[in-house]
This record gives sequence, C-alpha cells and structure tokens, in this order.
Amino acid sequence: MWRYLVGGLGAMLMIAAAVVLYRGEARPGPEPLPLKPPPHPAADDAKPPRVADIEPPRATEKTREEKRFDRYDDNGDEWITRAELLESRHTRFGHLDSDGDGVLSFREWAHTTYDKFDKADADDSGRLSRAEFATTRRD
Repeated sequence: MWRYLVGGLGAMLMIAAAVVLYRGEARPGPEPLPLKPPPHPAADDAKPPRVADIEPPRATEKTREEKRFDRYDDNGDEWITRAELLESRHTRFGHLDSDGDGVLSFREWAHTTYDKFDKADADDSGRLSRAEFATTRRD
C-alpha cells in the first residue's frame, strides 16, 4: 500500500514541477542586452561594399534553357533537327566503336576496364594478385 502512496506523491511532484516550468515561474531570466546602435549614415557612404555582401546575379531558367538549346543548334538557325540532336551521341558512340563496324560490343563499351586489367596483370595469368590489384588504385 505504501508503494501506491509514494508513487502518487511522486506523480504530483512531477506535475507541479511541469506547471512551474511551463509558466516560467522557476526563476526570472537575465536582463536582455541593449541593442547595438545603428551605424552613422556618413560612415556607410565612405566605405565601399564588401565583396561578400554583394549578391551575384543568378541565371534564370530561361537563360539555362537558351544555353542548352544553343548547344544543340549547331548552325544557329534557331531550329534543332534530329541530326543536330543526335550528333553528340553519334560522336561519343564513334569513340567507343573502336573497330568501326557500327556495333558496340561489351569489350568496346568496357574498354577502359579491360585495358586497366591487362596493364595490371604483369604476369599475364588472367588474374590479379593483391600486389597487381593495388596498381589499379586511382591516385
């Protein structure tokens, strides 16, 4: 029975503490600091603005879209043809298609990985030891 009384008393003390903290009557806070006086207007005119205070101009979406359009419009006629749109992809494909047959094999697509493996495989065993694999790390 005495456990119930102690538990009830503890609950009432916690509620009282919460009320005091909620109302903010526990103790008064420190005095607020006085505000900094505004600078003298003549002093501001004499100093040039700092670089950090100058907001750089921001590009609008239209400007970005115009730049993107201009990248594809090779002849500048304000129209993008299918050939102009696919030219960059055709060029990249041509770099990957090393034998020029118009078909991109897996080896051609992953040529850098094949080349890196072949360069690291010093003993031409077709597999890499720990020491050989360590040579493939990017610096």
